[in-house]
Amino acid sequence: MPVSPSSAAQDAREDVARRLRGLRRAAGLTVSELASRCQWHHSKTSRIENARTPASPTDIRLWCRATDAGDQAADLIAASLHAESLYTEWRRKAREGLRQLQNSYLALYRSTETFRVYTSTLVPGLLQTEGYARALLSTNARFLGVPDDAEEAAAARVDRSRIIHEAGRRFVLVVEEAALRYQLGDADAMAAQLGFLLTAGALPAVSLGIIPMSTRGRPLWAAETFSMFDESLVAVELLSAQVNITQPTEIGLYLSAFEQLRSMAVYGAEARALIVRAIDALR
Repeated sequence: MPVSPSSAAQDAREDVARRLRGLRRAAGLTVSELASRCQWHHSKTSRIENARTPASPTDIRLWCRATDAGDQAADLIAASLHAESLYTEWRRKAREGLRQLQNSYLALYRSTETFRVYTSTLVPGLLQTEGYARALLSTNARFLGVPDDAEEAAAARVDRSRIIHEAGRRFVLVVEEAALRYQLGDADAMAAQLGFLLTAGALPAVSLGIIPMSTRGRPLWAAETFSMFDESLVAVELLSAQVNITQPTEIGLYLSAFEQLRSMAVYGAEARALIVRAIDALR
């Protein structure tokens, strides 16, 4: 697995910082001289050049103007915006509400043919019932301090997940058994969610594998929740942010990890037995 799941974002930021530093040096300016021309403190120049502070579009325009490189501003702004899109805090993504956040993924879902999802603590979003999703999203809203529109957001998530019934797509989902035991909502909501897994796991386009808690000699320990969209994007869910990984080498590492995790899972009757056991534990 990657040492840091945000490395793709940081690499992109550092590339922009190196290009800006190169423009300053090519213009023969010191850090203080560039800061003076841009009318900000010299420490801001240092923070931008060391990728500690992302440069805003206005910062980049001023920087390029100060170094007589105005023709490079548009490319640098595009590169900087791309870098920041790779790592997005949940508070920023959810500031317009959780329903809007659910709908923001529609285009990505529509363009994906093969979904690979690994979760260690939750039922995958693609298989969540409305009651389970509502409890989860409401908890997230309170934790993040964003508007709690969990009821509308849960309905939007379930509606988005109807894609699993559409032809031409494949869904490979791997879940740690522990995720079946972490109760969200009341017992009835949790039982309904687990019961839906019994049905959804039998859908032709869905491969649902569960890694038993009793698995011995694991080649890979439980990892962070991540979703692979074809082999072009990996979305990693952290406590504070979503990391979007697009570098082929890192995607390759996640693909390798997914296959190892998938090899530990049980399927069919064995998976259903684990789900039934989790349902029985609610009584």
